[in-house]
Amino acid sequence: MIRNIVSAQVHVLGAGLSGLAAATILARSGKEVHVHEIRKDSGARFDGDFQGIENWTSEVDFFEELEEWGFDSSEFKSDAFGIIDLIHPDDVITNPETDGVAFRVVERGTASHTIDQAFKRMALESGVSIHYGVRRPPEDCDIVAAGPKESSAVAYGEIFETTHRNIVAFQLNDKLAPGAYSYLIIIDGIGLICTCLWRKQRNSGRYLDETIAWYEQHYELNRKPIKRVGGKGDFGLPTKYMHEGRFYVGEAGGLQDFMWGFGMRYAITSGVLSAKAILGEFEYEKEVRNRLLPLVKASAINRFLMNRVGNRGFKMVANQWMRDQRRKGDGLSFMRWLYKPGLVRRALWPIVKIGMLRRKVLTDGRTVHRMPFRRSLKRDSWEPSVEAVKIREQWKSVRKGGGTRSFKESDA
Repeated sequence: MIRNIVSAQVHVLGAGLSGLAAATILARSGKEVHVHEIRKDSGARFDGDFQGIENWTSEVDFFEELEEWGFDSSEFKSDAFGIIDLIHPDDVITNPETDGVAFRVVERGTASHTIDQAFKRMALESGVSIHYGVRRPPEDCDIVAAGPKESSAVAYGEIFETTHRNIVAFQLNDKLAPGAYSYLIIIDGIGLICTCLWRKQRNSGRYLDETIAWYEQHYELNRKPIKRVGGKGDFGLPTKYMHEGRFYVGEAGGLQDFMWGFGMRYAITSGVLSAKAILGEFEYEKEVRNRLLPLVKASAINRFLMNRVGNRGFKMVANQWMRDQRRKGDGLSFMRWLYKPGLVRRALWPIVKIGMLRRKVLTDGRTVHRMPFRRSLKRDSWEPSVEAVKIREQWKSVRKGGGTRSFKESDA
């Protein structure tokens, strides 16, 4: 029998969303819960950047699920969107839209209105003890909810002041974002332009400069740079989600979206599932494999296909998205279709596993099939535009004036 089902005390490694979600539910059920976090605070890994919580991997609105689990979504600031600017590789802009909520934008970090601090408050109010700035071996914990250790992809962005209205723009462009996408998010006068790199580059800054230059030319931003931020994602599929009595959740459990990088819904859900499993409601391994693994596999298959197409393939995806919307009257249906398992995807999975993932035995004894950071291609080498050079000079001036950077360009 798993020891933490019969013990009143539970130890959680990691005070991120998945760890705090698990801790809160367990504490409300009478457990003595201790969360151990190496960083100084929840959200300290981030620096005020915007991220999205998607609503297409389930027919149920995620905020309804949060309320059902006992989490108060009004504790943090969120902005719902049912329409985006979809920017094609040839700069055509179309608008996928839905009558409901496609996704919500939240802020990550240590400010009081962020989702990280909201989950921290809810955990503390439930009686959870959080120990910051400490190291605790995973083998001494019941739930492992630690962040990424390696890189499969990176995101690099700039936060700025702007007079532009609230908007989300999503760009498929293999030059500006090798193998992936860039995006623009503006919420209440603060904007974020970010490029995601799924192929390793020597200087990630040049991609961000060129991406900012593109958005400057196509949107009236009146941009005033504040700081540059970034982060990394480590994508892999473990052979087990429980190992030696420990529950692995969120990124530690490989429960991430390989395609777009949306991970918060998977993280919180897996944290909740681990807590409910400890309370004896079901078997964690079985529940994850039934509820989350099919979505992760679908996203990995989508990523495998995206890795093998350039802008021509991206244009086909964008056109198909809009055709599907015209036919069904709902832009969200295409995104839901992308994550639905089926015969074709099941047939592709063995090819994806061999062609994109590499087997690795981790230090804790688990085996994971992870996606390595892909090498750059010849087409990734190009001269910066005049506009991008100006953006670089502007950033140098901002840096001299005190502008901060939380992510080194060499990290990519």
